[in-house]
Amino acid sequence: MRPNSATPTIVLVHGAWADGSSWGRVIVGLRQSGFDVLAAPIPLTTLDDDVNAVKRTIDRTEGPVVLAGHAYAGGVIGATDHSRVRALVYVAALAPDQGETVADVFYRNPPHPLAPELKPDDGGWIWLPTNAFGEAFAQHATAEEHALLAAVQRPIAAPCIQQPVAKPGWKELPAWYLVAEEDRMINPDTQRFMAERMNARTHSHQVDHAPLITRPEVVVDILSEAAENV
Repeated sequence: MRPNSATPTIVLVHGAWADGSSWGRVIVGLRQSGFDVLAAPIPLTTLDDDVNAVKRTIDRTEGPVVLAGHAYAGGVIGATDHSRVRALVYVAALAPDQGETVADVFYRNPPHPLAPELKPDDGGWIWLPTNAFGEAFAQHATAEEHALLAAVQRPIAAPCIQQPVAKPGWKELPAWYLVAEEDRMINPDTQRFMAERMNARTHSHQVDHAPLITRPEVVVDILSEAAENV
């Protein structure tokens, strides 16, 4: 049972090369804990398009909202200005400041030696190389999970990471941050920098870039903490 009627809905936003199903194990865990949960489908076409998609998902809810983002979606949740958002949760996520782009923070520190080279194809879409799912994106997942992630991946358009953000929500809202200490996609030093800059309640774990898949219980605990403190 939900603790009370004021318990917030948790809205989850997927990152690049994924869709809402990447949150599947987290959704199950949160629902078992009594929370209402929605995964926002974003088109990965432009930052504004993605923000508007998140707002449409929030409009389907009632009451307060805890908004969470993985990886690229950190830029999206920070730019989502909605009156019912009460807290932000960053899961190994990028958090550009006002005037910065997602790319600015992504490339702030040197990449891991196994991080893939990311460049758009002739249509302007950035795909993750198939081997990168096992080497960098989710190295603690199984081979079957790597194959599934590669098969269903959704590309991200270059404009998503090139648009400067306005004043991000973490300037005003309480924020939580999960630092993935074994992340091979986003340098953990960059994650710690962003978490400290936003004065987030920070949890560091020995997890890969995709703990929502490989360590969902860790993500559920942090999201529950945020929801219970709203």
